[in-house]
Amino acid sequence: MDKPVTPRGAAPGPRRRDRHGRGMRGPIAPPQVPLAASRAEAFADLVQDSVERLERRWPQLADIDFLVLEVPRLDGPGQAWNDEAVPLGGTVSAREGRPARVVVYRRPVEIRTKGRDERAALVHEIVVEQVAELLGLTPETVDPRYGEDQG
Repeated sequence: MDKPVTPRGAAPGPRRRDRHGRGMRGPIAPPQVPLAASRAEAFADLVQDSVERLERRWPQLADIDFLVLEVPRLDGPGQAWNDEAVPLGGTVSAREGRPARVVVYRRPVEIRTKGRDERAALVHEIVVEQVAELLGLTPETVDPRYGEDQG
């Protein structure tokens, strides 16, 4: 009464490895750990942190949409940037029932920064400048610590 043995390749379900008895392979970190966040998600979190900091002082920011885009677009022919003029952020005024928007461009900011702290400082500076432009104020009015060396 021998039991038939199923060949390895014919086993149902996904093939898993338990290499050298070390346990099953899996993700490096669970999803709630920051390591599992993509660079885009981590960048969006920096923008959100900056907005939350400013909302305590400026509750009207709740009416503004804050967006993160990978790179700025050229909207028409003849528009171009040189190396020093690539925008890091921008604004879109409210119109036709759409709220005002502040946009931060992720890739140009990442290219100009080294490390999370420097990136967070630049993101906050960009958000402050764009909010100031939308509200018709100076960046120092929007955030009194604007321009202070944070490093």
